[in-house]
Amino acid sequence: MNISNNQTQTAKNLILVLGGTGKTGRRISERLKAKGVPIRVGSRSALPSFDWNNPKSWDDCLKDVEAVYMNYTPDLAVPGATDTIQHFVERAKYHGVKRLVLLSGRGEAEAQACEQIVQESGLEWTIVRASWFNQNFSEGAFVDMVLSGQITLPAGNIAEPFVDVDDIANVAVVALMESGHTGEVYEVTGPRLMTFSDIATELSKATSREITYVQIAHEDFIAGITESGAPQEVAWLLDYLFSTVLDGRNAYLTDGIQRALGRPPRDFVDYARDVAATGIWHIS
Repeated sequence: MNISNNQTQTAKNLILVLGGTGKTGRRISERLKAKGVPIRVGSRSALPSFDWNNPKSWDDCLKDVEAVYMNYTPDLAVPGATDTIQHFVERAKYHGVKRLVLLSGRGEAEAQACEQIVQESGLEWTIVRASWFNQNFSEGAFVDMVLSGQITLPAGNIAEPFVDVDDIANVAVVALMESGHTGEVYEVTGPRLMTFSDIATELSKATSREITYVQIAHEDFIAGITESGAPQEVAWLLDYLFSTVLDGRNAYLTDGIQRALGRPPRDFVDYARDVAATGIWHIS
């Protein structure tokens, strides 16, 4: 299935972008629209509405859909995710969906179990396997820490190959539109390993003010998240990520972006420079 020729597109071969208003989904939706590709945004605020926790909402969203970008929230590692993914894949097949592109998590056994469900679906599939996003510092949980000048996390000196969400979106778009990516597992990383101290250094340079990394105890971090009133599932996920996944298991680089896009991944320094120019991190 090659659906990159816009002349062959009709209202009956939509691309459904789940999490279409989130970090990756919003970018994927924008890129597909710019190419003239008919899409349906899957979110609770869209019409028809999509909610992972309400399977009754899925069928209306899957009608006339040929390919789906699957972004499960809050994370494929949460209990019950495999059952939900299995059920969704079955509904997708029922509605005649031909291609699935799954955003998965590096170093997460539960996520890999969800990958297997997609791989054994009988549909065309591509896996995009990622871990820590650059954009967590500008659009996610850590932006307030950047503004405060202290990144206070229980991360130790573990290095991660932080990846840019724009790269993830570009990989997903080609996998959704082109035929040469079927059956591929694209494990995507940035071009270098970075500790959170390294991140703080780069952010300091980009913002022209001092931003430091402060190590705190894991228990204190989770207590702070809970006391802040964060949803239970968010607290659970952060606990899981910092206690389980951030142990060095992902401290190596991969060639997923190079293989998918034919170019190197974007470096954190470029991301930090561009975000700083928008004023998001400006302190008045």
